[in-house]
Amino acid sequence: MDLFTFLALKLVSVSVMLNKQQRAARWSLSSSFPLLSSPHARPCLPVALSDAGAGAPPIISLFILFSRTPIAASSFSKISPSPHLLDPFSFFPCLRRPITTAPANPNPPRRRLHLRRRTPQPSQDPSPGTPLEKQFESWIDKLRPGFGPPEVADALRAQSDPDLALDVFRWAAQQRGYRHDSAAYLAMIKILISGRRYRHAETLVEEVVAGACEMSVPLYNSVIRFCCGRKFLFNRAFDVYRKMLRSEDCKPTLETYTLLFNSLLRRFNKLHVCYVYLHAVRSMAKQMKSSGVIPDTFVLNMIIKAYSKCLEVDEAIQVFREMGLYGCEPNAYTYSYIVKGLCEKGRVGQGLGLYKEMRSKELVPKSSAYMILICSLSLERRFEDAREAVFDMLREAMAPDLLTYKTLLEGLCREGKGSEAFDLLEEFRKRDTMMGQKNYRILLNGINFVN
Repeated sequence: MDLFTFLALKLVSVSVMLNKQQRAARWSLSSSFPLLSSPHARPCLPVALSDAGAGAPPIISLFILFSRTPIAASSFSKISPSPHLLDPFSFFPCLRRPITTAPANPNPPRRRLHLRRRTPQPSQDPSPGTPLEKQFESWIDKLRPGFGPPEVADALRAQSDPDLALDVFRWAAQQRGYRHDSAAYLAMIKILISGRRYRHAETLVEEVVAGACEMSVPLYNSVIRFCCGRKFLFNRAFDVYRKMLRSEDCKPTLETYTLLFNSLLRRFNKLHVCYVYLHAVRSMAKQMKSSGVIPDTFVLNMIIKAYSKCLEVDEAIQVFREMGLYGCEPNAYTYSYIVKGLCEKGRVGQGLGLYKEMRSKELVPKSSAYMILICSLSLERRFEDAREAVFDMLREAMAPDLLTYKTLLEGLCREGKGSEAFDLLEEFRKRDTMMGQKNYRILLNGINFVN
């Protein structure tokens, strides 16, 4: 049983006791409670409970009961019930409230707010500006009224602090009748990149791409260089490149293609990834030829490298044969890329021919090209050519790795030339000062195991 139900039952029992005492002391109640004896008297507790309804909670009946005309506690002085009947709210102290019949004042007096006037403090001298503010003001004073973009660009180039330069750049843009040109944006972007303020540089790049100023070829190339150097702006660089193709005055130059090819080749780290970007390389190579841009040896080497990485050696050889048309001479990197591609493709004889051709021109292959050629010759059982390639590599102060040695020596052992393999290992040990005792023992154990 909860508290409210208990309270309602208690009040019902009190009303029953009062009705019994009314019959015995009617004269006392009539003299003490004139309101109850009048025809307009309020109903007693049972009537009040019935008014609330049978389904009403006890607490509602309780509020209905005590919202009636108040009865003073002194009126029960002629009755001798239990003491708690004199104060019905003693059963529920939380409902105790003062009851008054005085009418509420419709216009309560307002409280006056006594505001205390603050006495003015004596003025103090302003603190001197920070060194950055002083430098900013000094640079602003150097810009004469009616300055233009060339003066702003010169002021930016003369400033080594990237933050101060950006403040000057933004301040100048807010002046009436002034607008930054491509030279000002180019100078500001270079300053931010050199100062490693990459977030601000990205903001300026977006402004430039959106058309904040008239574009120029140096500004386009600077934006592409910045985007190619940032991992998450790789696609943005090609968006700028396509915008250059659509423009009339700012067509892509050799520097543009160099930046884009170099950025693409950085992603040629795995074979299945190479084929994804090979289409872009092939497409840009065609666009470069159609636009009349004459490539140099560096750009042609990157194209050859891309084809060789994807084992498209026929296209690589075609570019190699066309180098003379552009006035370019193949260098050691050119031959190394093609030799590696031919050997990986399985065309070892053709790769060996190009190797001999480059050696006739006194060009030295890269160490990776040497090792791939030696391994390919050993797998083709051309041990004499492989041995000569190893000796040639050692003469150029380059040493093969452990895998290259094992491929050659164990290949000799499988062909029944174990004694020749032992003699060759001793010869390699004498010429290769970087072999070490550990690698020598590994190779020696490998030969003994195969024999």
